[in-house]
Amino acid sequence: MKTMKMIYAVAMMIALAATGCAHRPVGITPLSPGPTPPPIDNTAPTMPPGPIITDNNATNMEIAAANPDLFQGMIEDTNALANYTAHFKYDSAAVQKADKDSLQAVASALAADASTKLLIEGNCDERGTEEYNRSLGERRALALREALAKLGLDPSRVRTISYGKDKPADPGHDDEAWAKNRRGDFVLLHPNPNPSGAMGGS
Repeated sequence: MKTMKMIYAVAMMIALAATGCAHRPVGITPLSPGPTPPPIDNTAPTMPPGPIITDNNATNMEIAAANPDLFQGMIEDTNALANYTAHFKYDSAAVQKADKDSLQAVASALAADASTKLLIEGNCDERGTEEYNRSLGERRALALREALAKLGLDPSRVRTISYGKDKPADPGHDDEAWAKNRRGDFVLLHPNPNPSGAMGGS
């Protein structure tokens, strides 16, 4: 009986050695995905830093736009009112109290000669997108037009244009230059004494 058990055990060992043991690989437990992290925005801001101020009181008068046909052929005098340039705070179209005397001088100059008209050029510093600065320059020019209307100047004699950041008074790239470039320029317009030779409007 002992001999039979030994023979059986030896036979089993030989069978296992010949066939080998089947080995099943252990599967890897996948990690749970978890929450997806938010995307990182590497784009540069299109607006200048800080709050964008909307001046609700800057253009609260209903002023009709001037008729551009009435300005055709007029001659620009950029020097006559150059000393009365108005300046603005950062991101603002609010007319400052410091420019009150300059605005009065501009209104008086127009009142002294009924044949003249006025072009107001709105300007910005270099910060911000072109689109934003065009809009802000327009708001600044319109705010100055409104301020002059409050001083008695007929707004139909005043046209506005925005140059945005394209016409800097100072080409620098610091606070001092930016302060100079946030402005509204006044250009006096004279009737052309020779209308047939007019080159076009302003």
